[in-house]
Amino acid sequence: MNDLPYTTPLQFLGLALALLAGWLLGLASNRSGRKWRDRFEAEEAAHQALRDELGAANTRIRDLEAANSRLERNLQDRRPTPVADTTPDKRDSAMRSWFYGGTDVLAHIRGIDEHRERQLNQLGIQHFRDIENLPREDELPLEERLGLPRGTIVEENWREQAALLRAGRTDEHARRFGQHA
Repeated sequence: MNDLPYTTPLQFLGLALALLAGWLLGLASNRSGRKWRDRFEAEEAAHQALRDELGAANTRIRDLEAANSRLERNLQDRRPTPVADTTPDKRDSAMRSWFYGGTDVLAHIRGIDEHRERQLNQLGIQHFRDIENLPREDELPLEERLGLPRGTIVEENWREQAALLRAGRTDEHARRFGQHA
């Protein structure tokens, strides 16, 4: 240790302080230190802008949800409460007519089961009005094609049943002709 210029602890402490001061002076005078600080400040500003935008968007969402709630309440106040129709005939008819391309459910007519309904649909008779408007001279050929006894259409009152069902008078139809198949 005798060949070092610094031999006492106080001299080593002075050397350490000089090195530290030089390092700090170098950092303070270096341009790259300022570059990183500028980048940090730019990122911080961009982050703050996004937070402000998000806050504005959240405020807009709350305002729109409140307006939506007010509109729904106003609509419910104006709309009469619908009476639920639990008649299975109408629900079944609506579903089947939707699935079968708008045809009426002819099986509601007493004397027509699902098999005969398919046969009638294939023959072009798909609606209650088709049965109502069926000419008298077409009854016999239709009964023969369906394999029905002669006079079935008249005896079963298909035209009258079709008229009631087309008019939506299912309760009267059920009372007069019994439940459909």
